[in-house]
Amino acid sequence: MEVARTRRKSKSERSMNNLELDYTQPLGLDVGTSRVVVARAKDKKQQYDTQLNAFLTLPYTKLAESLLQRENVFHEVQGDEIVVAGNDAEKFAEVFHIETRRPMAQGVLNPGEPYSLAVVRRIVTALVGPAAAAGQKVFFSVPAQGENLNGAIRYHEASIRQILMELGYQATPIEEGLAVVYGELAASNFSGVGISCGSGLCNICLAMLSVPVISFSVAKAGDFIDANAAHVTGDRANRLRIAKENTFQLNGFTGDRVHNALTVYYQEVIANLIGSLRAHIASAQKLPRLEQSVPLVLTGGTAMPKGFLTHFNRILAQEDFPLRLSEVRVSDDPLHSTARGALMAAMC
Repeated sequence: MEVARTRRKSKSERSMNNLELDYTQPLGLDVGTSRVVVARAKDKKQQYDTQLNAFLTLPYTKLAESLLQRENVFHEVQGDEIVVAGNDAEKFAEVFHIETRRPMAQGVLNPGEPYSLAVVRRIVTALVGPAAAAGQKVFFSVPAQGENLNGAIRYHEASIRQILMELGYQATPIEEGLAVVYGELAASNFSGVGISCGSGLCNICLAMLSVPVISFSVAKAGDFIDANAAHVTGDRANRLRIAKENTFQLNGFTGDRVHNALTVYYQEVIANLIGSLRAHIASAQKLPRLEQSVPLVLTGGTAMPKGFLTHFNRILAQEDFPLRLSEVRVSDDPLHSTARGALMAAMC
């Protein structure tokens, strides 16, 4: 009797199967006030795609639309206006010396912008694309509860979920601070404090074995620094954000007024963040007993300047902190940490 043999797959077939597996794997999505980042797993590493979460509008003409199409500019026609979104919005803002507009404010959809949902939908769609298979998993970041945000968070979360569901995904929210814990604290069994210092909010989570114990957000963050520094210097907030992320160092006062303005408001943001963290931990009713000290990690664009960690530690040491910390550090990859953590949560 002839024994049936299983045909061995060719190298090209195996490669195609691996490619299909990579394509249909879960995604992590950081829907931030300043940036939207998608994380994908490939060859045991993470790959990231990013778009600035911003836009500007130009008067519609056929010529303008034709030129934008020719230059492959990320845009959409909305009535009698052309909406330029994402990274291209920043380039055009520099050309025309105007501020970009934000579809989000304080971590949620901006109620003052009529294009807010449409712009976020377009940016998210461009980054994640349609699901490769029905029900492909994606975890997306949402802010933790904070002052005057409770109702806004529910609407924001439902809106992002609907965008992703329309693209065919099984979408699950994850609070941003918890995503930082997933992305940064594997070595401590996902126990410790994860802080995302973003543009709209600072999101904080104290977790034990990946279970959130304390989770909240504070409103003073990167946009607070940019707006106030711009107000006292007469510069544009968008230009100050770029300088803050690329060249600014938190190293004391100098003869430069922009540097000094950024320093003043950075100090206020850090002091407010640490004060809020102390207060929440001290007032927690059911804080678990900790046998060991835990790490604290800082992420996000607002935590990027040199000197941020030194100043954070200096203020942290001014009073007894109600939690034993094994280390305090800034992430090696602060702009992608939330998306990486969302991806890890989606793959669990």
